[in-house]
Amino acid sequence: MKKIIISILLLFPLVVISQNSEYNINSYSEAGTKAPNTHYIGEAWLNPLLRADDDLNYNITKATFKANSTLDWHKHASPQILIYVEGEGYYQERGKEPVILKAGDVIKCDKNTEHWHSSTKESDVTYLAIYGGDTPTSWTEVLSQEYYDSVAEKLKSN
Repeated sequence: MKKIIISILLLFPLVVISQNSEYNINSYSEAGTKAPNTHYIGEAWLNPLLRADDDLNYNITKATFKANSTLDWHKHASPQILIYVEGEGYYQERGKEPVILKAGDVIKCDKNTEHWHSSTKESDVTYLAIYGGDTPTSWTEVLSQEYYDSVAEKLKSN
């Protein structure tokens, strides 16, 4: 009996390793990597869940922004779908009024449509971004803290 238990304890890690090596598994539960402050204000974490390749023509990224954080204006070469899973965020397309999106909301941004999205001033936000292409984001204009604050004030009164 002792030999059987020792054998199981020695073989179990090998079975687990061999099972995991056959699959490419990413975890939604992981926060991701803190993004460098290149095209946004505040704090953001990105977790690339799936990457486009020869067989899959889209990416899925989990993005988490701390309250009072925003992306700059940008556009994508393909449509982008945002699925809000936690918190609240602002969203605006060029030439349209900004809106507040909340957990459970899903929005599609057409390809080459300039837009920005963010957390609200009071709430962190987490969303899944689904988009295609190898170079999915073209940054177009810096979104200033003053503009972000004006949107927050405007939407607070609605």
